[in-house]
Order: sequence, then C-alpha cells, then structure tokens
Amino acid sequence: MIHLKSLSTPPDAQLHNIGWDWMLGTDTLPYLANEVVMVSEADVDAYYNAANELFEMYVAAAQHVIDRNRFAELGIPENLIDMIRLSWDDDRNIHLYGRFDLAMTDKGVKLIEFNADTATCLPETAVVQFAHLRANELDESLQFNAVYETLVGQFRYLREQNAGLDASLLLSTMRDEEGNGIPEDEANVALLAEAAREAGFDTAIAYIDTVEFSAEEGIYRQDAFSGRYVRYDYWFKLIPWEYIAEEEPDLCALLTQAVQNSRIMVLNPAYTLLFQSKYILKILWELYPNHPLLLRTEAEPLTGEPSVEKVLFGREGANVRILEASGQVRQEADGDYGDYPKIYQQYATFPTDSAGHTYQAGVFYAGEPCGLGFRRGGIILDNGAQFVGHVVEG
Repeated sequence: MIHLKSLSTPPDAQLHNIGWDWMLGTDTLPYLANEVVMVSEADVDAYYNAANELFEMYVAAAQHVIDRNRFAELGIPENLIDMIRLSWDDDRNIHLYGRFDLAMTDKGVKLIEFNADTATCLPETAVVQFAHLRANELDESLQFNAVYETLVGQFRYLREQNAGLDASLLLSTMRDEEGNGIPEDEANVALLAEAAREAGFDTAIAYIDTVEFSAEEGIYRQDAFSGRYVRYDYWFKLIPWEYIAEEEPDLCALLTQAVQNSRIMVLNPAYTLLFQSKYILKILWELYPNHPLLLRTEAEPLTGEPSVEKVLFGREGANVRILEASGQVRQEADGDYGDYPKIYQQYATFPTDSAGHTYQAGVFYAGEPCGLGFRRGGIILDNGAQFVGHVVEG
C-alpha cells in the first residue's frame, strides 16, 4: 500500500516563474499532485541497487545481441546497425542518461522497462519535486534526488573522455503537427542544456528542421543574429532513434558517416536503441532466468498467467494490452505503434493508494542511479498519468 502525505503549498509559483506553466495543466486532473509518496530508506536502497544491477545486465544483454547478430529480433532497422556497432565499440560514446520504470511488488522491485533513448520526466524529477519540498520548508535531504548534479558530472566525464572534441553541444527537439514547439520536450532539453553549461559546454537549442548535417563536416545551425553557421561537436536529440532510421533514412546515413569520421558525438548513442527495444526484456529473461528483478518475458503470449502485451517501441502506455490468464483482454490502450512486433511480459501488480491509483517508480540513471519519482494512474499508465514526488521517511 502506498502511503501519501499532503503538502499544503504546491510548487505552482516556482513553476510559473521559470516558464513551466505546461506542468500546471488545464484538465480536471492536474498533472502534478499535491501529495508526495512516503518512501522508506530501505525502499530507496532497493531502488538504487536494482537500477545499478539492471544497467549491468542491460550491458551484458546488448553485448549478447551484438555478438550473435540478433538485431532483427529487437526490431532494429538495418540502416542503424552500423552506427550501433560503431558507437558500442568506441568507449567514448557514453550513455548520458535514461530512466528505469520499476514496480515495488510484494516480491520486491521488478523491472517494467528501461527508457534509455529519449527519457522524459527530467524536470519533474530533478526540479519540481525539489521545489515542492522547499515550498513546504522541508529539507532536501528528505529526497532521493541528485539528478541535476549527476547529469553535470556525466557531461564533465564526456568532456574528459573526448578531449579531442570541442565542448560545443547542440540540443534538438521536434515540432508538433502544427509546427509549434512541444513544451514538455523543450523543458527536458532546457534542463540538460543547463547541466551541460555548468560542466563547461557551449550550448544551443534548435529544432531539428533548422539543423544542417554533413557527413564530412558534422552538424551546424545558423546563428539567428549573425547569420553565420556554427558547428557543434556534440548533438543531443530528444528524437527516437527508430524514428530517424525509419522516417529520415538519409539523415541516418549521414549520421553514420559523420560518427565514423569522428565529426560528431551523438547523445544518447545509437546503441541505446538496443536498451530501448522491449524485446531486450526477453533477452534478459534468457540470460538471467528467474532473476528476482525480472518478470518472465516471451515473444509469444504467456499461457496460464496474466501478462502485458507491449509493442517493441511503444511509449507512454500506447498500444499496451493487459491480458488475463485465459488470454482475454482486461484492458487496452490505443496508440500509433500498433504495427510494431510485440512481446509478452508477466503481469506485476503495482502498489496502490487508498483511492485505488497505481504507482510506478521511475529511477533515473546517469552513470549511476540518481533520482526517484512516481507516476500514478490506472492499470495502464498512459500520457494522462500524474507525476507524484516523494519524501524519504527517517
């Protein structure tokens, strides 16, 4: 059972001051909850240790896929394989950050999936729940939250490992269908840019449609004031790798050549798509059968027990189906990813509060586990789920 504590002062004023009004919401159900989850120190340790161990297991699973050429099973587009191998074999290509989605069950922490490529919820976890504490005059030590500081450390490590590159970073997002910026994406990128600046990078933010790419020269953007083109040695994209491979094959080919020519360092590296594919959950089960952190996952429907049907590259609960032991659909969510192959993961019961809301823990990993936050909603946590911060009980 989830135990909640109500904090009387919401962080709305702080969010308004920094321009994050999108978090305040306009629907009947606000995105940010005024309650916080009360978490024991033992549970924090369990989340931390689980994320550490799981990342090592993911690295081993990715190596297994590469060594045995199992890319097709993971749904990896063929035009990405060369770049995946290039980035995996070059230790300078550091995984910047990702987010483990975990469930605290009656049998301990269980892995749901790893958002390794384009994980969001950075501002909520790093800034908002911290602001919520401070607005209520609570000490920051009552939270497992070093996301921002750890990201700064990751960017510094990137600079150290790539001494031959200029510390210049361009961060890119996509526009929505109307050609406007997506506030959530822009807030995530803004936080990353600030962490990079603190680590010594010169940074800029630009929509991907305004960026110029060259296999020989790398990546450029035109400065709006001088009109000159500025080149960057690092590029962070909050754009899924599978989207680039499938929808922008020419760009994928250019990036492959630019990476091969050491003209650009892409964050997160292409190999993170191996972590992102939900088929890796099946690979993990093959390599670590009955591991206490894992749920049984197969490529075919499970028989005799409830399961969750997931598409390989779905996001925010889209195209998820909850299946009863009989195979009957208990609940399903629509989405745009239904054409992808599917995997079937043993169903795990998420903890609930007294109102029946389910809670999924998100643990950010940036070289080490560095922060905890929660999403709450129904049986399927979709893009309507709320964000809930936490307080560690002494």
